[in-house]
Amino acid sequence: MKSLLLLSACGLALTGLGACAPTTPPSARVALDCPSNVGDLKLSTMGSDKKSCLYSNREGDEVSLRLIAVSGSAYDAALQPVEAELQGEVQPATEAKAGDAADGKSAVASAKAAGSAASDASAVAKQAAEDAKGSDRKADKDEDGDSRDADDSSPHHGGDHAHIDLPGIHINADDDSSTANIRVSGVNIDASDSGATIRVNRDVRLRGEAFSRDKRGFRATYILARDDLKDGWKAVGYEAAGPKTGPITVAVFKAHEGGHHDVSDDIKRLVRRNGGV
Repeated sequence: MKSLLLLSACGLALTGLGACAPTTPPSARVALDCPSNVGDLKLSTMGSDKKSCLYSNREGDEVSLRLIAVSGSAYDAALQPVEAELQGEVQPATEAKAGDAADGKSAVASAKAAGSAASDASAVAKQAAEDAKGSDRKADKDEDGDSRDADDSSPHHGGDHAHIDLPGIHINADDDSSTANIRVSGVNIDASDSGATIRVNRDVRLRGEAFSRDKRGFRATYILARDDLKDGWKAVGYEAAGPKTGPITVAVFKAHEGGHHDVSDDIKRLVRRNGGV
């Protein structure tokens, strides 16, 4: 797995931009607002009930925007079927091995790529750990609660090892074994020679409630960045947001490359436009 892919995936999980206000209150949304163009994304189709729409770009990346109902306040349960759908994009082991042989990929090349991925994950985690120290104070000033510096490049330290266990910060990254396990302020990254899985889950304030003590909204990100995905995809996942009581907005994406930061920003614009966070 290319290091650029992992860094782009982490960037999708850790960064974001502002967006236009939704046309209806988040808790009352019954249909999606799907503009014809959002950055490089072009609207392809819209469901008759206006609860789903499909976008694509010139590179062939796809984004399926969905409005999903929530039972009670269990928004995480509403996301589980979407996560299972994405996990189905991983090829069976036998097919993946056959594909590697046909493409002339070697075990040595895969090991080097995995080592690079773990090394980059370590660097991202170290930067995230530094940013996390002031995250609570920053959250009061920034309604979005984003960590905008985590995607910046940071120097690698000798040996590329990171073993940190502090309240709210757990990092275990080792370039020698090509693995990285990172838990920092709601950001979970697991990287190995098979790829990387990234999860982000944060409570946030809904738009218009900047001074509320209660964070009635959420933001969630799930990313699978692997070389053994079906149809040549390099990363699949979702970006979700909205009121915890629903309905929630979910953008399911599939990307051929991992370096398109502009597409990541476009996905966030779509979700925030409809999710109201």
